[in-house]
Amino acid sequence: MGAVLTDSQILDLALGTQKKMGKMKFHQIAQSIQNYEVLPRIMKKDKIQIAAGNGIEDYVMVKDSGSAKNVGLYQKDDVNTVDVMKKISLDWRHTTTNYSWDRRELAMNGGEARIYDLMKVRRAAGMLSLANIMENDFWSKPTNTQDVLPIMGVEYWVVKNAAIGFNGGSPAGFTGGCAGLIHDNWKNYTGTYSNYTKEDLIAKLRTAKRKTNFKSPIDLEDYRKGNGQQYRIYVNEATINQLELLAEKQNENLGSDLTKMDGTVTIGKAPLVYVPKLDADTSSPIYMLDWSYVFPYFLKGEYLRESEPEKVGGQHTTIAVHIDLTWNIMFKDRRSQTVLYKV
Repeated sequence: MGAVLTDSQILDLALGTQKKMGKMKFHQIAQSIQNYEVLPRIMKKDKIQIAAGNGIEDYVMVKDSGSAKNVGLYQKDDVNTVDVMKKISLDWRHTTTNYSWDRRELAMNGGEARIYDLMKVRRAAGMLSLANIMENDFWSKPTNTQDVLPIMGVEYWVVKNAAIGFNGGSPAGFTGGCAGLIHDNWKNYTGTYSNYTKEDLIAKLRTAKRKTNFKSPIDLEDYRKGNGQQYRIYVNEATINQLELLAEKQNENLGSDLTKMDGTVTIGKAPLVYVPKLDADTSSPIYMLDWSYVFPYFLKGEYLRESEPEKVGGQHTTIAVHIDLTWNIMFKDRRSQTVLYKV
């Protein structure tokens, strides 16, 4: 009969197993969440921003210098430095997940290989839970300035307004602007639609694309390979159903505005993507996002930080590992983003 492991031996075994599984990375669960939209787009080396300090700060250029002019011969130079940059800032947000097991489970699943499998499954389940909350929070926003838990998601940066044009100002519940900045050139494109027709919705989407320079730089071959998809249009189930029906009934009058490519409905080659989170919004919003200007920021040393196995207080037979994330999302160009909603 084998010797019974002590608690300290179990912790040492768990730590060794944890190291064998390698450093925590999102790509370890990528195949399990291939239908998610957020993680595959923001968790890339060229997107991730690591920062230190009590918050996130960046700068945006809101105007030109105004220094250009027509001049005559021997005219004196007029040099004047103009402040064209404005600061935007965000507070950090903290997200956590964990995985745990009871020491008796290890006894029932004896052997190093069995212990490895148990921890690997629990670890993946914890990461899937983290993926779920990150996906959900990305499409929403904090309720107001007193709500300090969720990140600043799409609803914070891309604000609805019934007026057509660049009218997306301060998000609801926030009076100090968006990321601390109020400026006419720091607004997203807005508008409404009533009907899923060429004359109404399609025409307004086409205008929004022109006004925000929202045009796909990819051809069909690149689209099939999945490269360069910086421009995407996000809708709920009701909207994508209507646009799929419209695409199926398209005729020469619709031209290339609304087409089907590789089974996906596209508008100007930008694909329509169904987001389940948007089903809860009865206004059927359509978000046209340029991912070139969307960046996740992570606090240095707190990006998927995984603790060592530890005993849980009050549960003397339970061992847990915690995975922590301090982060937020920043949109660096609101004028490249659009939201239309149904009235």
